[in-house]
Amino acid sequence: MRRSFARRAAVLGSAAALLIGPAALVAQADPAPVQTTDLPAELVEALDRDLQISPERFLQDAARSQDLAQFAEKAREQFAAVFAGVWLDDHGTPTVGLAEGEQFDEARTSAEDAGFAVQRTEDSEHALNDELKALNDWLETQPPAVADVVRGVAIDVINNDVIVRAENVAGLELPEFLAGVRVLFAPTDLTPQPAADLHPVAGTAAPDALLGGDAYASLGQGTGLRCSLGFNAEDRRGPVNITAGHCDPNRAQAGTQWASDVYQLNGEALGQHLGKFEKTSLDDSDYAIIRPTGEAEGRFENNGVRVPGAAPLPITGTADPIVGTPVCKSGLRTGYSCGLVTATSQNVEIGQRVLQNGFSTNLCALQGDSGGTLVTGTLAMGISSASNVGQYGLCEIATIVSGLLGESPELFATPINSILAENPGLTIRTG
Repeated sequence: MRRSFARRAAVLGSAAALLIGPAALVAQADPAPVQTTDLPAELVEALDRDLQISPERFLQDAARSQDLAQFAEKAREQFAAVFAGVWLDDHGTPTVGLAEGEQFDEARTSAEDAGFAVQRTEDSEHALNDELKALNDWLETQPPAVADVVRGVAIDVINNDVIVRAENVAGLELPEFLAGVRVLFAPTDLTPQPAADLHPVAGTAAPDALLGGDAYASLGQGTGLRCSLGFNAEDRRGPVNITAGHCDPNRAQAGTQWASDVYQLNGEALGQHLGKFEKTSLDDSDYAIIRPTGEAEGRFENNGVRVPGAAPLPITGTADPIVGTPVCKSGLRTGYSCGLVTATSQNVEIGQRVLQNGFSTNLCALQGDSGGTLVTGTLAMGISSASNVGQYGLCEIATIVSGLLGESPELFATPINSILAENPGLTIRTG
């Protein structure tokens, strides 16, 4: 039985050159106005270094992207015959793609009245979905030597066409009716850092707060891993942290007494026992929920994200990924780095698993960044899951090597709103 990647339309866009105290628990409430002074200096430096944009532009584009997300949700139904997707262009202009058709004028008026630019496209999203289906139907008929090379299919919203992600680009020959489909390399696992030298130390405690991006170690089934904390959250039972599912070395026992243990990581040394993995998901969605111990839960009662040891960024809500949106990640290996959302709603095979409804960015992430946070403005967007350069020791090296191969660094992530939707009662801590 062959893989089926076209269960959802995927959207791929081109990249441009590119304190916290106890927090209120608010799910999609209107946040208080955000000031540029809310952004820590390390994040402002990353925005200037990586994207050459100001803090004001970062916050403005984050807000514009969510206006587009709301418009797209309605337009996808109301103007299905002509709607071709939404994105932010290189200048941060919120843009709606529309194909020719009977609904074009009505859709254009609606988009322009909402303050968006309109770009004419050759095909609607519906037409591109049909092309995706044709591609997937063809893959179902292929022998393993061909079908197993393909790791995902997607729609490129900015270029208004279809792409294929393949393990071996040179080894894939598409049929004539798919001659216009572009082929890109597939991602690989963003693996946690293995750690055979980690051992619990009895009686070690640290009362300070733990934030998204801070380091932790997971121990289970004789294996130790180094990862990054994700967003602090809350459910009906109290504080939790949302991180990556592949950071759990004993996934089958999550939620039981044999679940993997989580410890604070202080350099190469283990600190306080923080809790256990209560729920772990790896197929379809890559995320895990860490349940703190009674002694440690107060350390998770904040709404912060940071580079380890630096000033925090207060999280004020959640965001849906929109192509072209500026996004910054934090993690224990590479700290803050900023780029753009390049793809949304992707189904892509990563190793032996399929990440469904994920999104990708043109960010570099390395081993140890797994599970860390991706934000736009002060909004939580996703959890770091996979990278095409995770095996390199430095992002500078990764950028050079991938460039020689005709590629660029990519980080794939699980949308935070998808995780919340799968877990009723779970909310991100905001303030």
